[in-house]
Amino acid sequence: MISFVGAGPGAADLITVRGRDRLAGADVVVWASSLVPEALLDHAPASAEIHDSAAMTLEDVLAVYTAHPDARIVRLHSGDPVIYGAIQEQVDWCVANERNFEIVPGVSSLGAAAAALGRELTIPTVAQSVVLTRLGGRTAASMPERESVAAFAAHGTTMAVFLSAARPVELQRELLADGSGYAAGTPAAVVVRASWPDEQVVTTTVGRLAADLDEIGATRTVLVLVGPALRGAAERSHLYAPQFAHMFRRRSRPESTVGRPA
Repeated sequence: MISFVGAGPGAADLITVRGRDRLAGADVVVWASSLVPEALLDHAPASAEIHDSAAMTLEDVLAVYTAHPDARIVRLHSGDPVIYGAIQEQVDWCVANERNFEIVPGVSSLGAAAAALGRELTIPTVAQSVVLTRLGGRTAASMPERESVAAFAAHGTTMAVFLSAARPVELQRELLADGSGYAAGTPAAVVVRASWPDEQVVTTTVGRLAADLDEIGATRTVLVLVGPALRGAAERSHLYAPQFAHMFRRRSRPESTVGRPA
């Protein structure tokens, strides 16, 4: 069995119980030292064969899988493996080679970044959608034309921009392109190494984003969040309002009649 396990955003205790258990039972572990804390390897048995994928190609990783046809293999990915995890090509190999596999979800850096900010990303009447995207950069050929940051900015909802901190001017330009739903004063935040011991959080605006990214200087393990939901100060949600009924709760009587005789 090959288990593609989400290691979480950084903090060693943010791996899921299932992910920890898969590591504890692993014969072989392939992990990325550049993105995953070494402390997570403490969950693996001392007898496990460890491979650092930081300098490995896809072919190198697949060679490890091929060499251990009956082993319990954990491929440890940062965050959640289904978000920019590059696992589909490995899953395709498993299918083609009739290898059993599973995907173990992980805590994304998106959730860790929002937690660091103390913000909900979906605020009623403000933003009810979250867009996860990135700039094209060196891999621009892989970006569908309709999925540019500028195209998504037209919606004005919460946006999480991954893998783009190295191009601050381009990022700010796309966020403020013609037709954008954002303005220079729209809240933004930069979270570096969310949940790691050296986590850094900078609140800013779209208009100051490029300058602040330059000043921070970090280009890896950086998530940029943008949108009006980052202001906080939400109106009361209908979900827990007394007058809002659902399958688990009846609608309450108006406050003015509570305690009065019928």
